[in-house]
Amino acid sequence: MWVFWSIALLLLCAGFLLGPRLRSLPSRSRAAGGAPPPSLSIIIPARDEAHNLPALLESLAAQSLRPHEVIVVDDASSDGTAAIARSSGARVVSPGSLPDGWRGKTHACHCGARAASGGLLLFVDADVRFERPDGLRRLVDAWPGGAFSLCPWHAVETPVEHLSLFFNLNMVLGTAPQGLFGPMLLIDRVSYERCGGHQRVRDKVLEHFRLARHAREAGIAVASAVGRGVVSFRMYPVGFGDLVEGWTKGFASGAGQVPAWSMRVITAWLTGLLIVPAGCLLSGCAVEWLALHGAASAQLAVFARRVGSFRWWWAPLYPVALVCFFAIFARSAAHSGRKVTWKGREIHAD
Repeated sequence: MWVFWSIALLLLCAGFLLGPRLRSLPSRSRAAGGAPPPSLSIIIPARDEAHNLPALLESLAAQSLRPHEVIVVDDASSDGTAAIARSSGARVVSPGSLPDGWRGKTHACHCGARAASGGLLLFVDADVRFERPDGLRRLVDAWPGGAFSLCPWHAVETPVEHLSLFFNLNMVLGTAPQGLFGPMLLIDRVSYERCGGHQRVRDKVLEHFRLARHAREAGIAVASAVGRGVVSFRMYPVGFGDLVEGWTKGFASGAGQVPAWSMRVITAWLTGLLIVPAGCLLSGCAVEWLALHGAASAQLAVFARRVGSFRWWWAPLYPVALVCFFAIFARSAAHSGRKVTWKGREIHAD
């Protein structure tokens, strides 16, 4: 049993190799006297987002940095998305029917980019919101050029949302600091057009992974960070079914885009986390296994607070979220290439 305990401890230590990837956006300002950033166009792809848009648009209205324009691309919504956007002063673009071979989001982003006149494009999902009045300025000041992305901090409000813990962690650990996140992308127009933009990834659910690859192939810098203190969102607040369908539509495929070395380290760490509760059960909750469970829970609690407002009491219960993660991951892999329903449309999961 001591052999397995030692293996579990070693695998948990792999997590410390991953910790630096959970760093938030650096606090820095554009150098005084440096060239000002290009005019900023904010593009919000939206399909039936009347419940999310007000919070995002209100947070944008409160920003100290005023964008050149805010464009909401209304993707055939059946609710009040367009009316809410107009009442908040945003420009509404209607892309029309979805062409064959396109996903709804990629088509909306493509149409928004074509309609925008700014030299700097910020694509933001409708469920994102800026946490503070200087958030947009901090984002633009930290922009290193090329393609830059933030993973919004997950505002967790219900027990069910805690089941997204390992999805959130793996999303960040497998992407930062040299990948792109789906909810937010800041890129200059020249780089956007050079890498092919959303037209290049028009048929992908996880378009950000492919965009990052195409950008690197075009010699464009790609960088990302965690958006704690700058931007946040809620993921799948409707309920467990929404959470399952949301993560099913492409998570397994996204894992396949993670660099091999990163995937090995992440897998080693998750394996260690899985061995610990098994050891507790098989040993009759021996003291040494309980101590290791406490250490694993403490490590996980620190990591979890860097990606979202996960409650401290959830850390000791992490095996529940871990089992849920593996079950939905397996479902995602089984559904790859098959139809799933998302926002009223049937799509083929990546």
